[in-house]
Amino acid sequence: MRDSPWRDSGPAQELHQAYRLHSLQAALHEREISQALSLLQSAGVEPILGKGWAMARLYPESGLRPYGDLDLYVRPEQHSRARQVIEAPDGRVVDLHRGFDGLDDRDPGEILRRSQLLDREGPAVRVFGVEDHLRLVCLHMLRHGVLRPLWLCDVAVALESRPASFDWAYFAAGRPCRTEWVGCALLLAHDLLGARLDGVPAAIATRRRPRWLAPTVLREWGRGRPPHGARTPMAYFLSHPAEVLEVSRALVLRWPNGIEA
Repeated sequence: MRDSPWRDSGPAQELHQAYRLHSLQAALHEREISQALSLLQSAGVEPILGKGWAMARLYPESGLRPYGDLDLYVRPEQHSRARQVIEAPDGRVVDLHRGFDGLDDRDPGEILRRSQLLDREGPAVRVFGVEDHLRLVCLHMLRHGVLRPLWLCDVAVALESRPASFDWAYFAAGRPCRTEWVGCALLLAHDLLGARLDGVPAAIATRRRPRWLAPTVLREWGRGRPPHGARTPMAYFLSHPAEVLEVSRALVLRWPNGIEA
């Protein structure tokens, strides 16, 4: 926007302010990550960080990709210990996953072997291997109906920033239906955002996608429906019967679109 005739427009100024805010939040998140990792590592737990920071680091600048939750994945046998540590009074509550949610159709040992330990200021952080992470962000986006454009941007960025050594055979490993889904996610990033498909195997690049897929995404973006975590819990309406009319609206918000279904 800054190199376009609209650089001084109202929407451009809003984006600029958002960029400033996200840059500040990114610095705060770095501190929060260090605190969470220190707590877990002191208890003998080494988590894998997915989405969020692991995704934002692939963008050209930290202020371009906002995130809130710290998604940490720990082995099932370490989950109880990690939960006790991370919810201690001096700890920060994070989104702690028991096992590798979303990648449960793959060999956990292979996921760990392919994970990467990255240096940063503070404790080093372990992230998923590039193949596992791209599959994870694709499935996360689809599971939530592609309600946020940012999630599709994540798929495009992860696809275009992959290394030359990217293992497409391993990327496709797992349940065939999920592999078909993630292939459609890559094509959706190409169709709507122009993500490059250079080097993508023909079995994926030439895959037929449902005709309703892209129109459903554009319709959702036009509606601006909030993601699941941003909606008022249904339990609230059950305990506030005077707001019974809001229940129908809440049900509409939760009705799955074709992608989520």
